[in-house]
Amino acid sequence: MQAVLNFPNVSPELFSITIAGFEFALRWYALAYIFGLLIAWRMVLIFIRKPEKWPNEKPPFTPELLEAFLTWAIVGVVIGGRVGYVFFYNPQDFLRDPLEILKVWQGGMSFHGGFAGVAIAGLLFSLRHKLPILSAADAIAMATPPALLLGRLANFINAELWGRPTDMPWGVIFPGFYAQDCPDVVGECARHPSQLYEAGLEGVILGVAVLILARGTAFLRPGLITGVFIAGYGMARIIVELFRQPDAQFTSDTNPIGYAFQFGEFGLTMGQALSLPMVLVGLMLIILSRRSA
Repeated sequence: MQAVLNFPNVSPELFSITIAGFEFALRWYALAYIFGLLIAWRMVLIFIRKPEKWPNEKPPFTPELLEAFLTWAIVGVVIGGRVGYVFFYNPQDFLRDPLEILKVWQGGMSFHGGFAGVAIAGLLFSLRHKLPILSAADAIAMATPPALLLGRLANFINAELWGRPTDMPWGVIFPGFYAQDCPDVVGECARHPSQLYEAGLEGVILGVAVLILARGTAFLRPGLITGVFIAGYGMARIIVELFRQPDAQFTSDTNPIGYAFQFGEFGLTMGQALSLPMVLVGLMLIILSRRSA
């Protein structure tokens, strides 16, 4: 079946200016990060103003501490996201030219690395200010899905992280992919809009789930929302990896699926391998939180 969806004519750059020979651009991806963090800050602020929702009626943050943590979160997600991408996906190329690691404006960020960066930043911040670690994590996890939604939409606008070739009617013809990518197709090659799959699973469905928990009594069970978020993201990512284009550095004639870890005919992509521990840790936190209720 011929795909009917053409890629929308939207520039990845909102605007760009040139000053003294240097070009400065505001990209939708950067805007997604900015608005994602602002929305997360606002959501946490709403819930910490309801002390009855927290153990002993003591929210993990004050408004002042939350504002201070925002800077820590930005540093954590940028450094963690970049280091994660370099370490997990392309270490050899960056070892040949280490200065490329600093060029974050050229792209290359890992969610799993960004998640680890924010987790470390949250842990250090909580220890420094003697905050309840699990309750602080619950507040952050509850507010993260909108940022994921915006980030995946920005991935779609950037025409990156696209899916595998498909003949489904909702397949999207991304710019620059033609018959060589789909041997059985004459002309342009349609692909799964895997960015939108992730936006729906990680941003909308998971976001609604943790928000419903937050509006109830879940904060009284420290670790529950964090566990649901971590396990939910891990499961969503494992599923979407089945539709995402495999990472080029892992593909070959004998490994067209792009397994990073292969066991005979089966294997795991790098995204699946990094997400599986998240599912296990999330389930453990859910169990522990229910036992402590």
